[in-house]
Amino acid sequence: MTSDPRRSTRHERPGGKQPDPRAEQKPDPWAQQRPGPWPDLRPARPTEAPTTTPADRPPSAPMDPTAPTDAPASMDASATALTDPSATALTQALLAAEAGYPVMPLTRSKLPAIRSPHRGHPEVPTCRGACGRLGHGVHDASTDPLTVRRMFAAAPWATGYGIACGRPPHHLIGIDLDTKNGADGLTALRFLAEQHGFPLPPTVTVLTPSGGRHLWFTGPLTPPIANSVGRLAPGIDVRGAGGYLVGPGSLTTHGRYVLATDTPHRPAPVPATLLTLLTAPPPPAHREPSYGVPPQPAAALIRFVRASPPGQRNARLFWAACRAQESGLGQELTARLTEAACHSGLSAEEARATIASAARRG
Repeated sequence: MTSDPRRSTRHERPGGKQPDPRAEQKPDPWAQQRPGPWPDLRPARPTEAPTTTPADRPPSAPMDPTAPTDAPASMDASATALTDPSATALTQALLAAEAGYPVMPLTRSKLPAIRSPHRGHPEVPTCRGACGRLGHGVHDASTDPLTVRRMFAAAPWATGYGIACGRPPHHLIGIDLDTKNGADGLTALRFLAEQHGFPLPPTVTVLTPSGGRHLWFTGPLTPPIANSVGRLAPGIDVRGAGGYLVGPGSLTTHGRYVLATDTPHRPAPVPATLLTLLTAPPPPAHREPSYGVPPQPAAALIRFVRASPPGQRNARLFWAACRAQESGLGQELTARLTEAACHSGLSAEEARATIASAARRG
């Protein structure tokens, strides 16, 4: 009796169990751990390829021809990121587009890389791409790989890419936490979270060259989230409909944007209370604060300092002392802030020094 040749080509698993056909479905490119460029753009770890020339080899020295050539993929990606930022930006943009994030090329100054076809002859109403040509900024952003390649081909000088916010399927909301000009966006966001009683879930986090960070959240279809600068608090900018975030892997004049270590692979849904704050009507442009009512309630500042966890004590105390100075309550709250800081674990000497530093800044 002869065996069926079709059966001889099948490989039986132990116990006779066959592979689940669902396992052959295409994986989510964003969630899957892959040896591609996304993980390699996290902050360097000791096991990763060096990003500088070894001290024992001059910068101009050729590679050792006897050295092994089968380097890990992560080393190849690191070398590409250093030698060809435009190719790196395109690779990262295609990965983001594959995961459903509309992208467009950016220059080193973080501006759209393709100039408007209407420059010098502005359209009324403003053209947002209906003309069929490229050069409409965030309105060009696409998830179609052919369109993405076409945009980068039209802008070979692009060294980064932008991710459009507010667009389906993710309806991305970007929380830009700044550290420039004395601002501390992360501490300000933590204060808002404690003041309004909402959690800050782990979410995709991109580190900026200036020391800030971008938090990514998914939002609802409606209402659209408006872009704003400092409306929630000093140091907190919001990127919503019509705005964009600089994608991880982008190279700018100030450095490279990278994913934070151990960042989740998917953005978390925006907390409901934070969404309420984001969609609240903006305050009047020239509203004068009522006499005796500080912008930040004194009791909330004290609670914020008292609840400081290890690693945030000095930052929270300094931030609260700065807000007290801005409210004209610096001297009045010094003793209460010092007591709150001591309750959190700081010494009285450390607390007084931090408060004095905030007073000098004010």
